[in-house]
Amino acid sequence: MAKMQVDKGLIRELANLLNETNLTEIEVEEADRRIRVARNLTAGAVAAAPAAAPAIIAAAAPAEATKGDGEHPGAVLSPMVGTVYTAPEPDAPAFVSVGTQVEAGQTLLIIEAMKVMNPIPAPRGGTVKKIFVANAQPVEYGEVLMVIE
Repeated sequence: MAKMQVDKGLIRELANLLNETNLTEIEVEEADRRIRVARNLTAGAVAAAPAAAPAIIAAAAPAEATKGDGEHPGAVLSPMVGTVYTAPEPDAPAFVSVGTQVEAGQTLLIIEAMKVMNPIPAPRGGTVKKIFVANAQPVEYGEVLMVIE
């Protein structure tokens, strides 16, 4: 079975379109591949996706990270590849939101990697100024998660 080629540019375009139009979901189908981008998708909904068709599921990010955000002294970078969860449980409130005062060591979010839930602590105290990830969004190593000032 051939590995599906992921068009990251298309996924980014669809995520931006979600933000611009306030839609909750967009699905594009072409030949034998289907790409679905959804806002604030929960872990339960991912499991409910049909397994017969190959699909890529990505949540739209609340803010778009720029090159300068990663160099910001208060940038919190992803220490691993995985899936971000902004709350301890699906129906629970988020650990933090923009404007939240945090202390060093306070849990900001969880990254699931290889079925292990890894709490991501605040590297320093301050105020959360920007959040670049949404619940159930996949992240890469070194990706900017948020900025604390």
